[in-house]
Amino acid sequence: MLSYLSQAAAIDRALVAIAEALRPGGLTALDLCDFSYAEAQPDLPIRARVADEWAIITERSTPNPDTFVRQMAVFLRNEDASWRRDDERHENVLIDTSLVPALLAEHGVRATVETSFGGGVQLQAGLHAIVGTKDA
Repeated sequence: MLSYLSQAAAIDRALVAIAEALRPGGLTALDLCDFSYAEAQPDLPIRARVADEWAIITERSTPNPDTFVRQMAVFLRNEDASWRRDDERHENVLIDTSLVPALLAEHGVRATVETSFGGGVQLQAGLHAIVGTKDA
C-alpha cells in the first residue's frame, strides 16, 4: 500500500512512476488512505482482540492531520503454553485522494476514486480505490 510511504510527495512520485510504467490500455488499481480515514475510525484509541492462540492490542493515533498511526502489541502462544510478544508500528500517510485523478491525467491515465474495486465489497471508510486506464 502506497500509504506506507514516508510522505505525500513520495506517494505522488510513486503514482507518477506507476502511470509512466503502464502500457497503452493498461490498468492500475490500488488503494490509498484519504484524510477521512482517521476521521472514520472509532473514538476509542485502544482496541483489543483475543483468540485461543493469539491476542493483539492496538493503540491508534493521529499525531498530525496527514498521519495515522497504529501501535500494536501482538501476543502469540508458544507450544509450551507460554506467550511471546512482538511490537509493531504502522504509520500511514493520509492524502486528499480527490487530487489523484488529476495527477495521473498529467501522465496519460484516466482514473477515478472509488469506495470499492469493481463495485464489490466496500473498502473501509476513508480507504479509497484508485482505478485508472492508460490512454491508448
